[in-house]
Amino acid sequence: MTKGPSADPGVIDLLGLLAYAELGSFFRLADDAGLAPSLRGKGQLAALAAAEQAHYQTLRDRLEELGVVPEEAMEPFVAPLDAWHERTEAQSWLESLVKTYVGDGIAGDFYRKVAALADEETAALVEGVLAETGRAEFVSGAVRAAVAEDPRLAGRLSLWARRLVGEALSQAQHVAVARPRLAALLAEDPQGSAGATALGDLAAVSRMFASLTDRHKARLDAMGLSA
Repeated sequence: MTKGPSADPGVIDLLGLLAYAELGSFFRLADDAGLAPSLRGKGQLAALAAAEQAHYQTLRDRLEELGVVPEEAMEPFVAPLDAWHERTEAQSWLESLVKTYVGDGIAGDFYRKVAALADEETAALVEGVLAETGRAEFVSGAVRAAVAEDPRLAGRLSLWARRLVGEALSQAQHVAVARPRLAALLAEDPQGSAGATALGDLAAVSRMFASLTDRHKARLDAMGLSA
């Protein structure tokens, strides 16, 4: 297939990155559902996993509409996202829930900020894919209940959440620098060069990442954890 006239390279990168992220989220949530200690938890996580699969399909369909092979758009992001998950492998069900809430939350903030600088149709599509599906309420409630039952968990999970944020920001920076067309969106430069990322793009990337921690404290508070 060939790219359609509206298939801006930066937008294709954004959609490919998000599609692979949603696919990975589906598998992780499905695994978490199997480990949930209650039938209610299993059912809720299974429903969240199903929502992520639907989001992945929406993105895949959009890429095909743009004349892009979805797997080709996702391929550049397989290695960096897989590497992040390997470095942040959860050691318990609660750690996995915190990773889902904090890690996916930071990533979602990143995708929204990039999409807001793309065309309106892409921004609306990304916002719809990232719309909350009850995940935040379920995860924050489950972690809060566990911490209330065993307050000793709070410190360990808070440290885990801080590590996740640091790893997520570091990996996102690597992705943006490695994909100059994606970084160019942040600099609002649709004509960004296909070669090395411009200094202006790097400055925009750095400013954007610094702002991603704004909502981190709110997420920790929702889980009953401290910053």
